[in-house]
Amino acid sequence: MEPGRDSRGIIRLDQPKTGTYGWQVRLQRGGVKFARYFADRGAGGPEASWEQARAWRDELLERFAREAAQARVCRTSARNSSGVVGVSRITVQVAGGVSYHFWQASWSPAPGERRSIRFSVKRHGDKQAFRLAVEARREATGF
Repeated sequence: MEPGRDSRGIIRLDQPKTGTYGWQVRLQRGGVKFARYFADRGAGGPEASWEQARAWRDELLERFAREAAQARVCRTSARNSSGVVGVSRITVQVAGGVSYHFWQASWSPAPGERRSIRFSVKRHGDKQAFRLAVEARREATGF
């Protein structure tokens, strides 16, 4: 491997006593570990095994990026009844006891900043207001 190559998550294993020569890829996402060994002998040499290890690592990183781009869905709880992270149903009471219902999308564009947008249940209907909030959150955050 030459200096300057992206070796993130890839290590070289040279163990003459056991006859182990190759590259190992190790990554972890969401508590799940991914590992694979690429032997020089099986690939046709150190350069070929490096290319195989790098390609597998890059495929994993692309997969992680695709999964992160999808809307994160969580279980319903007292803190999240919508099932979508950053989307909640809120009720605003104004003077005179009148209540207005909204679906709200919230996100943080930068540390210490908070943004949100509300969609009226009265104007759009419950299902459409929810869909609009989910879409607004997805557009604002990229997932």
